[in-house]
Amino acid sequence: MRRYWVPAQAISADQVDFSDEVFHHIFDVCRQEVGSKFEVLTGNQQAYLVEVTQVGKKRAQARRLEVRQLPPLKKPYLVLALSICRYHVMDAIVEKAVEMGVTRIQPFFSEQSFIRKANSLPAGKLDRWEKIVKSATQQCGRGDLMLIAKPIDLAEIRSIFNPDQRQLGLFAYEGASTQGLKDCLKPSLGLEKPEEIWVFVGSEGGFSQTEVQLFKNWGLESISLGEQVLRVETACITLLAILKYEFDLMRSGGTS
Repeated sequence: MRRYWVPAQAISADQVDFSDEVFHHIFDVCRQEVGSKFEVLTGNQQAYLVEVTQVGKKRAQARRLEVRQLPPLKKPYLVLALSICRYHVMDAIVEKAVEMGVTRIQPFFSEQSFIRKANSLPAGKLDRWEKIVKSATQQCGRGDLMLIAKPIDLAEIRSIFNPDQRQLGLFAYEGASTQGLKDCLKPSLGLEKPEEIWVFVGSEGGFSQTEVQLFKNWGLESISLGEQVLRVETACITLLAILKYEFDLMRSGGTS
């Protein structure tokens, strides 16, 4: 069934109002019409089944038929800290991160990132990523919108990331590494689940030796993803999939 994201204020006790960009997408682009049934999402962990009753030139209305509760994301929450890479690659990663259940993406500037200063980020780029988040959310049926945080310098992340038993951090590195991901996770799997797992992934140029030392100063050891050098998007999906498996985040239903 098709799902669409609408503002919370568009939904009242018995109907839903559509206007502006939401109207254009649903009725001009997707060709929904009077009698069509689909679900709408607002970010309150609920999906509303509606039936279209009126379609005008710029506005439409639908009546609410039923509501169902959407499952929340389970802990540990996954945070993808990503060095800004080429924009089409960033677009793809944002989409797949939504589907993989990432709580938020923290873009950052690094020595090898595609752009290295905030004033180099094109106007509207964050808006584009947020639109990709909404589209992917509609497709996969998540009950919340993944957050795209404001890009910051790598060193600034330390003010919001505090590695301890409740906040685990991993950074992938294509250089020499003393441990694989499985070795790194073994101690964590025997303890209480962390609240968050931060996954640090470099851009196409990877991490510099200075940045590797910075991670080590934070108490993190580099992990290897195998002999082959992975593309940025492949590394992200690989890490997220393994973490979801190891921390039992692939089970449908239930609670965290």
